[in-house]
Amino acid sequence: MSGLENLKNSYDESNIQVLEGLEAVRKRPGMYIGSTSTRGLHHLVYEIMDNSIDEALAGFCDEIEITINPDNSITNIDNGRGIPVGIHPKMGIPTVEVVHTILHAGGKFGGEGYSVSGGLHGVGASVVNALSEFLEVEVYRDGNIYRQRYERGNVVTKLEVIGKTDRTGTKTTFKPDPLIFEEVEFDYDILLNRFKELAFLNKGLTIRLIDKRKEEPVVKELHYEGGIISFVEHLNRNKEVIHQPPIYFESMKDGSHVEIAMQYNDSYIENIYSFANNIATTEGGTHLTGFKTAITKVFNDYSRKYNYLKENDKNLLGEDIREGLTAVISVKLHEPQFEGQTKTKLGNSEIRSLVENAVTEKLSCFLEENPSIAKVIMEKCLTAARAREAAKKAREMTRRKSALESTTLPGKLADCSEKDPSLCEIYIVEGDSAGGSAKQGRDRRFQAILPLWGKMLNVEKSRIDKVYSNEKLLPVITALGASIGDDFDIEKLRYHKIIIMADADVDGQHIRTLLLTFMYRYMKPLIEGGYVYIAQPPLFKISKGKEEVYAYNEKQLEKVLKEKGWNREECTIQRYKGLGEMNPEQLWETTMNPATRTMLRVELNDAIAADEIFTILMGEKVEPRKEFIQVNAKDVTNLDI
Repeated sequence: MSGLENLKNSYDESNIQVLEGLEAVRKRPGMYIGSTSTRGLHHLVYEIMDNSIDEALAGFCDEIEITINPDNSITNIDNGRGIPVGIHPKMGIPTVEVVHTILHAGGKFGGEGYSVSGGLHGVGASVVNALSEFLEVEVYRDGNIYRQRYERGNVVTKLEVIGKTDRTGTKTTFKPDPLIFEEVEFDYDILLNRFKELAFLNKGLTIRLIDKRKEEPVVKELHYEGGIISFVEHLNRNKEVIHQPPIYFESMKDGSHVEIAMQYNDSYIENIYSFANNIATTEGGTHLTGFKTAITKVFNDYSRKYNYLKENDKNLLGEDIREGLTAVISVKLHEPQFEGQTKTKLGNSEIRSLVENAVTEKLSCFLEENPSIAKVIMEKCLTAARAREAAKKAREMTRRKSALESTTLPGKLADCSEKDPSLCEIYIVEGDSAGGSAKQGRDRRFQAILPLWGKMLNVEKSRIDKVYSNEKLLPVITALGASIGDDFDIEKLRYHKIIIMADADVDGQHIRTLLLTFMYRYMKPLIEGGYVYIAQPPLFKISKGKEEVYAYNEKQLEKVLKEKGWNREECTIQRYKGLGEMNPEQLWETTMNPATRTMLRVELNDAIAADEIFTILMGEKVEPRKEFIQVNAKDVTNLDI
């Protein structure tokens, strides 16, 4: 055996790496912040902010100011107690240094510092420090201003006193490390939406967001005395509500606190947002389960008692009762058990019974005391149940029509030969002519084509029974194979890339929006899982002699002309109005070939913001839509008129 082979095959104690200090975080950032994409970048801000919020929860802080600086660093200032600066008894270094340089060090492990907190694992500040080009912390306490600086997790200066002060609190400035993150530019809107949530969840707290990257700094102050009642009103502000004001109740037990606000609107969509210690539990958990169980029981009991349901009628299902419901559930508890560091699911079993009991008792009382509101809600629930039964019949009819598996796929679908969904992609194409080019130009091994024709149903204004009987949507449901709504099963999905390919004109954009609305409302896991893409066909073909180049927008067109040194006059510029204008070879080369195509992945950064935008653009109310168009008109590009 040669020395090289010997080296390759050796596996002994020298191969085992021990990552010291914060090195582990820099090596595997995804373990601590979920990813190094935009989502992970913004997660850094939330980690530092969570520490300030914990001070607010403990009753020591009522103002937090976050500034996005011109260099894309972040400054977070609060008026809490300030991180302790004394020498840590075990570590022998200042406590503020321990918090920023040692993993699993924090004041939330059952000590007396905090009774309720969102920070739990003691990794927040140290992780942010590890993943920052620099981090500078200033602590105001005991009449002094203390400062310490770190770079990429390492201490650069000792803790020093730089002045006197009569205030208390902590100021943290950090700049994310471009060596770690794919993108280091913060999105103002993503931060604003998260801080809005936090201001709603902590009534009386003032959060100030300042963006200094523009000539004129943008300042937004968030303060909501109504707390989560204001939150529900905000979520429903573009919808037609069926009762006023929102229903609100709270309950406390053994140091845990639950608050619930809920209000029905005339839409067909449920929007329930749950939080534990201010952290959005997007995957739900025990508090959400408790709420859903209790609300179903309360409304069924009420409908039996007052004869909305007759003896032989079946009970209402949870989905009937939650149709058109907007609710916010906020629990605050001493020791939350989250599943994973990114904290998206609450696991505390005692919270379930606390929420269940609170809803059962308080909601039952509310319905008894407000029979007119109860009547309006009950009528909505019963209509929803009838629609669900109609949808069930429509679904069964659909299944009956296609008794054999082989005939279940829509007639216009040109399927691919590959059977492994993870390798398959489907192009949903506008119109038969483009569909014809796409069928000829595709790689039939892994690319399927489904042509659609005409406008489809706007599901924002329709119930599920209408969706099932819609001839334009049915081919999409059947081709994807994963069903819709509560029956949706990602395991049955037949293609792991769903690519919407429409013309670059107004009609194409409309079809794209209708399809996205449908997927967001009835197949949300598709968007959450990153399965949906938007094809980017070129807008221009530039030809000179035998040379042809494609450009995807005006900016790229100018760039091509400049790089090639061509004048507009001496070359032919063709603007594609639609996909049907391309022959199969061109379509393959520009839009369908995985090696050369450009695609946009549809991502869901913020469920609340997405819900709002779909409601505004696709809902019944005209006024919010008019306002949206007026506000955003100046930002429109490539308008096809």
